[in-house]
Amino acid sequence: MMSDQYTSKRNFFESGKTRKYEFRIEQLKKLKNSIKEYEDDIIKAMKIDLGKPTFEAFTSEIGILYEELNIAIKNLSSWMKKKSVSTPIFLFPSKSYILPEPKGVVFIISPWNYPFQLAISPLIGAIAAGNCALVKPSNQSKATEEIIFKLISETFDDNYISVLRGPGSKVVEPLIDNYNFDHIFFTGSVGVGKKILKHSAKHLTPTTLELGGKSPSIVFKDADLEEAAKKITWAKYYNLGQTCVAPDYLLVHEDVKEELIEKIKKYIVFYHGEDPVKSENLGKLINEKRFDRLLEIMKGDIIYGGKSIREKLFIYPTIIDNVGLDDPIMSEEIFGPILPIISFKDKEEIISIVRKNKYPLALYLFTEDRAIEDYILQNIQFGGGCINDAISHLVNPKLPFGGIGTSGKGQYHAKYSFDTFSHMKSIFKSGKIFQTNLKYPPYTDLKLKLARFFMK
Repeated sequence: MMSDQYTSKRNFFESGKTRKYEFRIEQLKKLKNSIKEYEDDIIKAMKIDLGKPTFEAFTSEIGILYEELNIAIKNLSSWMKKKSVSTPIFLFPSKSYILPEPKGVVFIISPWNYPFQLAISPLIGAIAAGNCALVKPSNQSKATEEIIFKLISETFDDNYISVLRGPGSKVVEPLIDNYNFDHIFFTGSVGVGKKILKHSAKHLTPTTLELGGKSPSIVFKDADLEEAAKKITWAKYYNLGQTCVAPDYLLVHEDVKEELIEKIKKYIVFYHGEDPVKSENLGKLINEKRFDRLLEIMKGDIIYGGKSIREKLFIYPTIIDNVGLDDPIMSEEIFGPILPIISFKDKEEIISIVRKNKYPLALYLFTEDRAIEDYILQNIQFGGGCINDAISHLVNPKLPFGGIGTSGKGQYHAKYSFDTFSHMKSIFKSGKIFQTNLKYPPYTDLKLKLARFFMK
């Protein structure tokens, strides 16, 4: 079965059908129409899997894909064109250009927290770049997995794009071990990302790893605290905290800590009511395993929330104050509705705190001071982020999205997805007239003199 999945796509790609503009644009339009057709079913599936509010399900999982599809459809022709580049004068009268070429058969492995968007977004790039694809959605978000299977099966030739189902540990590793994919795109945890990289090394397969990390929100005393509280609260508890770029912990200047905490509490009530389990604006945790893990690390000075309801897979929006860097909650990405708070005195202290959990996927800075902004941006390595906002950078398709170090490698979204799934073939085309013999033996003092002149 797995052999057929791979071999059929290899044969389809080598037929040359996917290289043509007309074929690629048709597939992108078909995908967009299918998403429109299944929009209600996609939203219902995510309600089952994660309890996602309709607004969140549409904006973060469907609307963002329409934007990417529209950009790809509009710009595909220009993306595919060869790009002329300058040629050194000593190679005159030749030409040089870069030709984007599809990589071949790609493998896309997506997670459960944004189960539709994180499967389809890289697929858009793979289609635009002219590849065949095998898509492996998470089997933890079973309702969405079923919709993805149905949508892709009905939209595309199975030899071109298909969906692989089953537990990742049983189907992903054997595929990567035994078949030479031309690119692997994985979104998920650091631990699994390391396994993907280890197995892909067997075939020297290029990989994109979209992982995670402990993304800080940093609030200086000059910040607009009302705006900071409003945005951090929204971003932290979006998808009940199950977002790879969620504010993982809060670093706040000691002079404004208490005021900011009170404002965050206010916004939790404003967004989700006095009893958040009744809120129509919050989802649920994916499963009991995640629920139990969060309860294990939800210890310390709990100053808000702290309650949980197992049968609903729900943990109340929670704030923990006076957190130590060695506390269990600071040892891994939280991925849930728990906000630890650490105070600081000066900007230098921030650097050492963040470097304790190096290479966050995102960073959110709240300040009105340009010097502080420059200091933080220049001294902390992170994937991407926002100034005076949180998680909003993710939805701008003109910005590349990706991590650094342990938070990932490679970037995607819109044109960056096309580039990720393309090989940029370098071409040098020699002219026939006025050719110089400078580069050919026998080498003389005159030729060396000319080379020194031209190449300086």
